[in-house]
Amino acid sequence: MSTKQSFVLDIEAIRKRAREHIEQGAVTQDYRADRDTVIKLLNEALATEIVCVLRYKRHYYMASGIHAKSIAAEFLEHANEEQEHADQIARRIVQLGGAPDLSPQGLATRSHSEYAEGEDLVDMLEEDLIAERIAIQTYREIVQYLGNDDPTTRRTMESILAVEEEHAEDLSTLLEELGKKGEPREARKRA
Repeated sequence: MSTKQSFVLDIEAIRKRAREHIEQGAVTQDYRADRDTVIKLLNEALATEIVCVLRYKRHYYMASGIHAKSIAAEFLEHANEEQEHADQIARRIVQLGGAPDLSPQGLATRSHSEYAEGEDLVDMLEEDLIAERIAIQTYREIVQYLGNDDPTTRRTMESILAVEEEHAEDLSTLLEELGKKGEPREARKRA
């Protein structure tokens, strides 16, 4: 005995609702999330991505030493991917009827992660790994908050989250290869 209900669309009702509030673009009446909160969260994520782009770019240009070439290439790759994330988030903010906050004023306070320059390759890798871990945690919380209330934004953030997890793994592996993973900074500076 099957308990599945048949799926029937009321096309006439959908067509009528689609004509109402047309000025809201992609946001239809069945959108369940608090749009203002979602836009605020997305603008914070946008600031986070921009700060990450800037930090990775600095690390790319400032990388020096015997391992610098390959690690700098990783920094540049991550910077480019973070820029793609920023673009995705900005587009979603506009789809929701908001405005991407790209103002440099307050950028650091809107960002979840910090801008840390690092003194050497290991410091740079550690700072980037810390920033990725912050993004992973905060983006995971955003995904959980969105649930089924905004599946499009949730999927966008899930795809970004997956790349942030890849970045963290890349950075962790590079630190391991340098033999510095988990070594306290004080011990490295004395060496």
